[in-house]
Amino acid sequence: FDGASARGEHLVGGEGGGWSVAMSLLGFERGVSTLAQQIGFARELGRVVEAAVASGAVLDPVVRDRLVRQWAELRTMRWNALRTLGRAGDAGAPSVAKLLWGGWHQRLGELAMSVRGAAAAVGPVDWSPSLSYELDLLQHLFLFSRADTIYGGSDQVQRTIIAERVLGLPREPKGVV
Repeated sequence: FDGASARGEHLVGGEGGGWSVAMSLLGFERGVSTLAQQIGFARELGRVVEAAVASGAVLDPVVRDRLVRQWAELRTMRWNALRTLGRAGDAGAPSVAKLLWGGWHQRLGELAMSVRGAAAAVGPVDWSPSLSYELDLLQHLFLFSRADTIYGGSDQVQRTIIAERVLGLPREPKGVV
């Protein structure tokens, strides 16, 4: 914030240090914190596998391949997060982690809808005057994972960070869309 003022004891990171504090927090959110997040991801993957078995979609070799790919990518994310624990100061590690989990989670949501078939498009509807529509866990996964590649720094921002801070590429010109 330009022209912002605060009392000295309210400054985090010292005068002029707010940006580095914010970047450190985002780095944690994008990177190592995914170790805990992956517990939830594994649970969601388990639900998708259960749905594939229940619907019979697991018999489709393409679906089986996608399920195995999701499992393998989840393991890769875990290994990447563990590897970055000992590499403090690696400017690209949090961005790589964010790119990995954001896309992975969206693909899991898409796979969840795929294994459910047409039933994924509808849910239990309460036909009372309130017309409430409750999402089940897999519908929720699909719809809300759409934001994963945006919040915490969009995929485009992560690629720019990697390009400029890790690969040393020149800054993107201002005004380029």
